Amino acid sequence: MTARAADRARYDRATAQLDAPVAIVDLAAFDANADDLVRRAGGKPIRVASKSVRCRALLERVLAREGFAGIMSFTLAESLWLARSGFDDVLLAYPSADRAGYAELTADPKLAAAVTVMIDDPAQLDLIDAARAGGSEVVRVCLELDTALKLLGGRVRIGARRSPLHSPAQVAEVARAVARRPGFKVVGIMAYEGHVAGVGDAVAGRPLRSRAVRLMQAAARRELAERRAAVVRAVREVVRDLEFVNGGGTGSVQHTAAEDAVTEIAAGSGLYVPRLFDNYTSFTGRPAALFALPVVRRPGVGVVTVLGGGYPASGAPGADRLPVPYLPEGLRYDPQEGPGEVQTPLLGPVADDLLIGDKVWFRHAKAGELCERFDTLHLVEGDAVTATVPTYRGEGQTFL
Repeated sequence: MTARAADRARYDRATAQLDAPVAIVDLAAFDANADDLVRRAGGKPIRVASKSVRCRALLERVLAREGFAGIMSFTLAESLWLARSGFDDVLLAYPSADRAGYAELTADPKLAAAVTVMIDDPAQLDLIDAARAGGSEVVRVCLELDTALKLLGGRVRIGARRSPLHSPAQVAEVARAVARRPGFKVVGIMAYEGHVAGVGDAVAGRPLRSRAVRLMQAAARRELAERRAAVVRAVREVVRDLEFVNGGGTGSVQHTAAEDAVTEIAAGSGLYVPRLFDNYTSFTGRPAALFALPVVRRPGVGVVTVLGGGYPASGAPGADRLPVPYLPEGLRYDPQEGPGEVQTPLLGPVADDLLIGDKVWFRHAKAGELCERFDTLHLVEGDAVTATVPTYRGEGQTFL
């Protein structure tokens, strides 16, 4: 029996009394992935990206482990909810226009001490001040650096379109604008190199593309390391007591951790290891989060139909954004239908071994987005479910 076949047998036994659709997290794989992130971080703390987990119980589990410290959140409403729930170090990774949230933040000393907001434009300070509604608490601010690699005088750009702050002078100028403004304090810098951390460099069947990605990423790492260090020096001329410099992501942990200027690493997807993280030479994780759909039809030889399945991930549309049939091995989508809103045909000789009611296990393309489809995660240890915990959605929290 292959390792994957053994996993399928375990998962089927563990969930035998549960009707599908159902989602699980294999705790042995989750913990092993956490250990691997810590190893790669080389002693620097890892801030957990909550958007890649979206389950309070699992955030608590990983933050209880040595090597992890703090949360990187994705909306202000989520940040406040986490802070009210007892998490005392929450970095909001994206600027917000949530006026009600800012009014709450600036009126509550506990929330203001726990939550750091992201800016890359002084106009965002204006919005926060206009939303204060009398709240006088000092707002902790993090400045975001654009990590994109610019070539040919800026005519070629590689990287996500995030912050407009690219040069040390630009970031330092915004730091001065914050320093001049009562009610705000710069405490950190963040730079997420998504073109390195979030792009696989070993795409199956595409050796030339893979080599091009590796060359691009090597150049991007060198350029960013020099620029990030210069940015930190420039900002420290303005902010002497800077608390943290955050960088990285699951796919670049060890590279980013090697930079002296970086004090902490962000990562989250590496805990669940969705399918988009199969194509990396720098690490190999264990799939920890899966969902199962039930076989409800057998339309013909070599075909079964499962209920549901149309759970695409965000990003540029493409086949790589679809969940992948994982267990049993050997199933594939019908190219004329793909994963459907309410049913999904699956093809392959192994389909003839599946009976009505059997489970087919899938891996989502991305990590936390799976939790927007399920209210609960069943935590599996060995061949048993040892706990069932709510996702954000299961707690009635749908932030985006």
